[in-house]
Amino acid sequence: MDALDPHRTAVVLIDLQRRIVDLPTAPHTGADVVARSVALADAARATGATGVVVRVERPGPDPQPAGSELVPEAVPRPGDLEIVKHSWGAFHETGLDDALRARGVDTLVVAGLVTNFGVEQTARVAEEIGYRVVFPHDAMSGLDAYAHEFAVDYVFRRLGTVCSTDEAVAALRPAGVR
Repeated sequence: MDALDPHRTAVVLIDLQRRIVDLPTAPHTGADVVARSVALADAARATGATGVVVRVERPGPDPQPAGSELVPEAVPRPGDLEIVKHSWGAFHETGLDDALRARGVDTLVVAGLVTNFGVEQTARVAEEIGYRVVFPHDAMSGLDAYAHEFAVDYVFRRLGTVCSTDEAVAALRPAGVR
């Protein structure tokens, strides 16, 4: 995988909220997705790339369902963007595109839950509006393995670069540091 310019790259973590992380997912557990997503975010922060933490809230005045808080490992850190979405994707009426473009970002590394819902919707729009998209396949998971594998093998390979978390982390490192 080609190197990623950290000054033009954002790591976007989708829906790492307790109620979603605790769902039965495959082929990776929610805990595994969180661990790999955190590794991506830490690599981004260490190299100066933008970290983006996206969480979903149901629209309307009703209280959010139990478990809607981010898992502690995914809580945004200083300098990260925190995006609250009200639909499947992270771009619709959230200001994410404007915030990324203001930072000079043109490449997104997208991870989180669930592969064929929030991750895929965010990635489809990102590609459509001109971002280069990178998919660390082991830093996301579906509600079942088939849905995950279909998205990774059929959809994501047409939208961008599919890689492992380790490959994405290595691509974020400055030249000469491996």
